Amino acid sequence: MTPLRLVIFEDNSDFRESLLHLFRFTPDVEVIGAYPDCSEVRKAVSQLKPQVVLMDIDMPGMNGIEATAVVKEVSPTTQVVMLTVSEEEDRIFQALRNGATGYLLKKSGPDELVDSVRLVHKGGSPMSPAIARKVLQFFHLTNTISQNTAAATVSNRTIENDDDGLSTGLTPREQEILEALVDGLSYKMIAAKHFISTDTVKNHIQGIYRKLHVNSKGEAISYALKRGIAGNR
Repeated sequence: MTPLRLVIFEDNSDFRESLLHLFRFTPDVEVIGAYPDCSEVRKAVSQLKPQVVLMDIDMPGMNGIEATAVVKEVSPTTQVVMLTVSEEEDRIFQALRNGATGYLLKKSGPDELVDSVRLVHKGGSPMSPAIARKVLQFFHLTNTISQNTAAATVSNRTIENDDDGLSTGLTPREQEILEALVDGLSYKMIAAKHFISTDTVKNHIQGIYRKLHVNSKGEAISYALKRGIAGNR
């Protein structure tokens, strides 16, 4: 199996080295380039043809948001995942507008980083829970305004279909765990809150993924917020 080709743009040498170390022990991912800035982004993407790029935002010279637009111009099929400390909404949406497919915070765990690289390559859109909430809140607000504006022309049946997100088949415990994920709780925190083991939490989460037809924590959170089955307490 040919490894997934990954390029990293990160100016913090220690963090860049930790990423290299992480993916060095990930057999299905090969880091084919790691850069401290984006001065050579056009050349690097053109020559290396990465399938996925991990992109920091705050770098000297061209920032990661500007560089994302360059990556997508040079190689439209390359998927860009922002990896940053910034939770500022303007930056999130500008990065997405410039072509980023995912947005992760640097405090994400190693497993989440690796899974996100795999997921974005398979067509997913990985996002840290806090980022997913901001994005979905924005779309909820936009949809509310649009629906109010178009209320006179939208049928009751269409509205009911849009709002129907409750028949998911989740058990009460799965619903509780999904709400905990939306609140940003880790597996260990969820286990402690409900007096169950982390393995039991993982089993419930796999059931949630299966019933919601999603493949990651970020997708489950996005689904829950979009369909109104969590996050409105």
